Amino acid sequence: MTIDPRLIQISQIVVSVLLIVVILMQNRGTGLSGIFGGSSNVFQTKRGIEKILFRATIVLAILFFGLSILRLFA
Repeated sequence: MTIDPRLIQISQIVVSVLLIVVILMQNRGTGLSGIFGGSSNVFQTKRGIEKILFRATIVLAILFFGLSILRLFA
């Protein structure tokens, strides 16, 4: 059974756009102030939507990596 390379490419584009959106939705709000000691919430736990976005980023990154490897062999 062979997988159509165009299907893999389209899937990879969709996953990459979703990954970009999820990364941009994450709000840190510290900028460069964390370097100079302006951020006091370094060890803050993730809750709610922040936790969902964090996990979605990991899942989408793994999926993107898997599709990239699959595209090498298709």
